[in-house]
Amino acid sequence: MYEKVRYIIAGDRAIIVEFGNSISPEINAKVRSMVKAIDESNIIGIIDIVPTYRSIQIIYDPMVIDYKDLIDSLKEIEKSLNNIDSEEVRIIEIPTAYGGEYGPDIEFVANHNNLTVEEVIKIHSSTDYLVYMLGFTPGFGYLGGMDERIETPRLQVPRTKIPAGSTGIAGKQTGIYPIDSPGGWQLIGRTPIKLYDPLESPPVLLNAGDYLRFVPIGEKEYLRIQDLINKNQYKVNIIVKEGSNHGKN
Repeated sequence: MYEKVRYIIAGDRAIIVEFGNSISPEINAKVRSMVKAIDESNIIGIIDIVPTYRSIQIIYDPMVIDYKDLIDSLKEIEKSLNNIDSEEVRIIEIPTAYGGEYGPDIEFVANHNNLTVEEVIKIHSSTDYLVYMLGFTPGFGYLGGMDERIETPRLQVPRTKIPAGSTGIAGKQTGIYPIDSPGGWQLIGRTPIKLYDPLESPPVLLNAGDYLRFVPIGEKEYLRIQDLINKNQYKVNIIVKEGSNHGKN
């Protein structure tokens, strides 16, 4: 984390606010705290706020607020940031069917790491993963905290279509494809939960700062949940806890 926050010009209508130069829960906590404070400040002229792992892009209308005034306002907000550790955090349980047609690459992941398939499932589902940010496709969460014992390189040739809900591994990361899309991650499982539904409000299930907990299920349970979702009768299990230090080891 930088000793002093950096404010960087990004064209004629955007500012980058940088808190550090690495991916860490502490830096990301500062990002989330600043985003919340900016959002609550209702500064006239801000068009959009885009958080990342370690920084924030603030897009503004220079005809409404000039660069200097915006910087001054942001620095005042920075000085009065609330301690994000006092906030509630959500742990979202993601029922996941591992292996078989749902996770065709799980045996490769196991062989690559000299593990059994059962060990891969146990390791993958034994961590609560921090959602650092959203991007790539609507509802795709960039997760942190995957155990290095199951790190696996991407596919050499990406698939042209991966089903929505597919859970994969790419290098040091794991994640869930919210919609049908191309992709090169090693697929180890799939969830019937919809991370993105344009008919819902809000349409995206995840928020930066949430935690995901993968819960292994069999095919019978997968199909049961899928049927309930199709009937609009399923409720995602969300656990609310105090403090953003959850998941840190």
